[in-house]
Amino acid sequence: MPAERKRSVNMDEKEVCSYSSKEKDKERDGERRPASSRDKAKEDAKMSSKKDNAKAAEEKRRRLEEEKRRKEDKDRKKKEEEKQKAEEEQRKKEEEEKRQHEEEERLIQEEEAKRQREEEAAQLKEKEESHQLHQEAWERHHGRKELRIKNQNAHESRPEEAFFSRLDSSLKKNTAFVKKLRTLTEQQRDGLSNDFGSLNLSKYIGEAVSSVVEAKLKISDVGCAVHLCSLFHQRYADFAPLLLQAWKKHFEARKEEKIPNVSKLRTDLRFIAELTIVGLFTDKEGLSLIYEQLKNIIGVDRETHTHVSVVISFCKHCGDDIAGLVPRKVKVAGDKFGLASPPSEIINIEKQQPFQNLLREYFTSLTKHLKKDHRELQNIERQNRRILHSKGELSEERHKQYEEFATSYQKLLANTHSLADLLDENMPDLPQDKTVQEEHGPGIDIFTPGKPGEYDLEGGIWEDEDARNFYENMVDLKAFVPAILFKDNEKSNQGKDKEETKESKDGATTEELELELEALDITDDNLELEGAEEAENEELAKKLLDEQEQEDEEASTGSHLKLIVDAFIQQLPNCVNRDLIDKAAMDFCMNMNTKSNRRKLVRALFTVPRQRLDLLPFYARLVATLNPCMSDVAEDLCSMLKGDFRFHIRKKDQINIETKNKTVRFIGELAKFKMFSKTDTLHCLKMLLSDFSHHHIEMACTLLETSGRYLFRSPESHLRTSVLLEQMMRKKQAQHLDARYVTMVENAYYYCNPPPMEKMVRKKRPPLHEYIRKLLYKDLSKVTTEKVLRQMRKLPWQDPESKSYLICCMVNIWNVKYNSIHCVANLLAGLVAYQEDVGIHVVDGVLEDIRLGMEVNQPKFNQRRISSAKFLGELYNYRMVESAVIFRTLFSFISFGVNSDGSPSPLDPSEHLFRIRMVCTLLETCGQYFDRGSSKRRLDCFLIYFQRYIWFKKSVEVWTKDHPFPIDIDYMISDTLELLRPKMRLSCSLEEATREVTTLEREVLVKLGLAMEKDGRSSSAMSEGEALDEDEDDDDEEGGAETEEQSGNESEMNEQEEEEGSENEEEEREEEEENTDYLTDSNKENETDDETNEVTLRSGGLKRVACAEDEDFIQALDKMMLENLQQRSGDAVKVHQLDVAIPLQLKSQLKKRGAGAPCSGDGDADISDTMQFVMLTRKGNKQQYKILNVPLSSHLAANHFNQQQAEQEERMRMKKLTLDINERQEQEDYQEMLQSLAQRPAPANTNRERRPRYQHPKGAPNADLIFKTGGRRR
Repeated sequence: MPAERKRSVNMDEKEVCSYSSKEKDKERDGERRPASSRDKAKEDAKMSSKKDNAKAAEEKRRRLEEEKRRKEDKDRKKKEEEKQKAEEEQRKKEEEEKRQHEEEERLIQEEEAKRQREEEAAQLKEKEESHQLHQEAWERHHGRKELRIKNQNAHESRPEEAFFSRLDSSLKKNTAFVKKLRTLTEQQRDGLSNDFGSLNLSKYIGEAVSSVVEAKLKISDVGCAVHLCSLFHQRYADFAPLLLQAWKKHFEARKEEKIPNVSKLRTDLRFIAELTIVGLFTDKEGLSLIYEQLKNIIGVDRETHTHVSVVISFCKHCGDDIAGLVPRKVKVAGDKFGLASPPSEIINIEKQQPFQNLLREYFTSLTKHLKKDHRELQNIERQNRRILHSKGELSEERHKQYEEFATSYQKLLANTHSLADLLDENMPDLPQDKTVQEEHGPGIDIFTPGKPGEYDLEGGIWEDEDARNFYENMVDLKAFVPAILFKDNEKSNQGKDKEETKESKDGATTEELELELEALDITDDNLELEGAEEAENEELAKKLLDEQEQEDEEASTGSHLKLIVDAFIQQLPNCVNRDLIDKAAMDFCMNMNTKSNRRKLVRALFTVPRQRLDLLPFYARLVATLNPCMSDVAEDLCSMLKGDFRFHIRKKDQINIETKNKTVRFIGELAKFKMFSKTDTLHCLKMLLSDFSHHHIEMACTLLETSGRYLFRSPESHLRTSVLLEQMMRKKQAQHLDARYVTMVENAYYYCNPPPMEKMVRKKRPPLHEYIRKLLYKDLSKVTTEKVLRQMRKLPWQDPESKSYLICCMVNIWNVKYNSIHCVANLLAGLVAYQEDVGIHVVDGVLEDIRLGMEVNQPKFNQRRISSAKFLGELYNYRMVESAVIFRTLFSFISFGVNSDGSPSPLDPSEHLFRIRMVCTLLETCGQYFDRGSSKRRLDCFLIYFQRYIWFKKSVEVWTKDHPFPIDIDYMISDTLELLRPKMRLSCSLEEATREVTTLEREVLVKLGLAMEKDGRSSSAMSEGEALDEDEDDDDEEGGAETEEQSGNESEMNEQEEEEGSENEEEEREEEEENTDYLTDSNKENETDDETNEVTLRSGGLKRVACAEDEDFIQALDKMMLENLQQRSGDAVKVHQLDVAIPLQLKSQLKKRGAGAPCSGDGDADISDTMQFVMLTRKGNKQQYKILNVPLSSHLAANHFNQQQAEQEERMRMKKLTLDINERQEQEDYQEMLQSLAQRPAPANTNRERRPRYQHPKGAPNADLIFKTGGRRR
């Protein structure tokens, strides 16, 4: 092209030069060849225009080259920037991944190091403890050994009589010392030792012995007592025999005690064991005494094991020397850290053996007792589970019994563990009861409520995370508010113990309902709470509600605070979100926390308007937020709600349902915030179920819809709630409730306990497949088409599996949102430029799905079929398929599986209308582009066949007056045809549609026959003609494609081009409509054929290039239009005259011919369906009138005819109404006159003939005068 343009420019320059030389010759030879001035001017203009054209062509060529170079530079820079950006993103991504990997490794190393440090610290701590225990054991062993040696050798080192004479023998000090022995402690060791060294106690040995035996010692004081006894024994020889005799008497006396003192027995047993170990008693005397006492304790305690702590204490402190025991814990630590335990050298092994046998026998009886208690505890648990499952609650006595037994069992288990460790024995096996799990499935941990993981229904207690945060995460006012502001709360907390005891009493009253629950029937007996409590609650409510009068009488000292509180209460209904209500709670606690203001707040919360149910959750949150600082707010509000609830239950009226629902809903919201106890909430539900009728049904359903899910899914209230729900459903079945109540009850039940649903098993796909589905089904939209296309191009197209999966996802277009189907077509059009075979596979798959849908014809695939038809139309819009494919599909919709004789077909039953919907969907998607050339003629032909198909469906016997043809299908057809062919004449019956189809087919056959006769060819000629037609169609489509500017894959550019094309087409249509308004249908067809024959294709023309001159032109045009609009805005608005008066000379002609009404004669077809109009024309100064016959199918005639009919009907209706009013008024007047005459005698009227006619004061209108008709005369 540039070479041709350059050649044309050179030719123009040569011509200019030749013309200039010729002009010079003409000037020289002016005499021989004279020329007129007019010819000379023409030649000059011609030369100047050629020069201007040459300059313009050169300028244009230079501008095009510059624009092309600029565009290439811009594209190159853009590609470089994209490449750099991609490299930068890749580098950042790699750095981020590397940093994350290093961070993860660092965290793993830190966790490992932390774990190792913790293990090392624990091991070090264990080692230190073991070393400390080992050291203490050796020190104790050495101390006992040294003391034993001293005591055994005491007879050799006792002082003589002269030594005692130097000591103090005063009565006062000696008796004081003996009294101190009764209350000695470890802290008195040094003082008592010093006193003992300075006193002569020879005469007080007996008193000292009795004081030591009767002393109330602790375990920690035994060492001090043994030390003092050793001092006595080392100085006085008769102390040890007296002490032994005293212990024997003491133990003999203890046998007679009914309730032994366990702590005294534990201390005494260790005391005599320590005395024996240190050698104060001989082995024979001491061990026999210890064995006898230990045997007595174990013999008495073989069944109950109440003295197991005495045995454990003996084994722990004296078992190493008396019985040679080494605890398992010490043995394991010694083996682990290489520590040697002190040897048992004080007492021989033979003497230790009886003690070991006795202790092991006791441990055996203890294990038997433990197993027995374990079985009994499991039985109790099983019984409690059954009771809870059947009744929904446990009695207070049974629950207390279980808790006591469980506590004793846990204590027995701990003692068994301790004794087993001390004796180095193994714990017995305690098997779990499997019947619990078999009876109730996985089971619910009722006895440890709130245990995580034990009770978690699907979805949890709350509907979602927002609900959980709303009901559980409250603002901690104590962290923001100074403690001085809620000091009153400490006093109120003192009464909580009383409230708990009161609740336990209330819980005890529910025990009376166990028999009713066992019988699975709820009556209204014993459901009313105690009268005293009701009176108290009503008193509180009355006090709170009547406080307003008292506050009005208060002094005006706190008027400012009162105004603040009133403003706060008035602003409360506006706190309709979480932040506002939390802010209000903090504001109240900071600035208004007084007792009277809290009462005001409670009253305001209680008197919330019954229409504002949306405020109840926020008011309950306000109460829960204030509760840690102001517990009396929640207590007073709950008491008032209880009293109001009982009032409505006792009243049993059928009014004020909104107030009742408000009360129970408020109770439910407070229960979810744990301000209203679950026991009281369930008791309210039970009271409603006791009289399950009318308003109680609505109240129960409201309560369950508010807090039923929370109660049912909470472990501590689950079983009782489930029992009450079952009761409610049984009552619904037993009673004949209204349908509305049945629906309410079922909704409430299934909200609390939804039916089990099978979890959908999600198909596991490879990550790449999931990414492809995310791009197509989630990310793709009109805005993100380019981004998704770039991501699609990066997919591994060399992998056949990924490629086939992407094609499959595009073919399954029903997974995409319906409004985003065009985005998939746009994406595919952009992708075909890089992967050509993808478009072919997708189009084949879509056509195959459409065909398969017609063959299968199942209603469950209807949505898929609609999506596929829509997708096919969008593929045509984005030039992925040709028009022949669309028309082939359209004809298949109305012909595939349809019998020509009208008999029913299994592929397209007569009553099935879905194919009409498919046709309308496809035409609405892409039909607006079939508006010129052969595509327009094809669509016109198809619409004729389509009308026959529609009337074929309408004429089926299935459609009757009771079961008419669906009106939505009619509307869909009319909308589609209005969009495509607004002026098309529609068929009125099946016969007419069939006649049009026959006419069309005959015309086509005639044309084909004429063509064959003219060319003198056979079928080969016809095939060539068909081929030529197809070539012409293709040329038309190619020409249309070339006239539009190619814009890659940008959907916005395509839409702009479509809008521009549609604007031009609309202008052409308007011109055609102006010229063909009064033409018949046949004239229209001929005219459109002529126009289509005259269409010429222009390909290879110049393309529009944006330049500065165009912008200047557009600005100037906008300015001119704005000025014109401003100028016309001041003009007076002229009312459009819809109708023009007909001249008088033509009225007679129109009346004769019947103007304004359709011709109904049996004459020509062209006149029978027409309406006469008068066309006014002007020729010079003279007006001319011409009568036109306009067909009724045109919009002008049809609208005018309909308007005339409507006006005529309106006139007749008004006339009838007026006549009826006149007659009715006259009849009423006549009746009144007769009635008045009947009541009183009529006077004689002498002027009977002169009486005037009665005139009604309302002045009834005269219909005869209005409508100019002859009326009746009375």
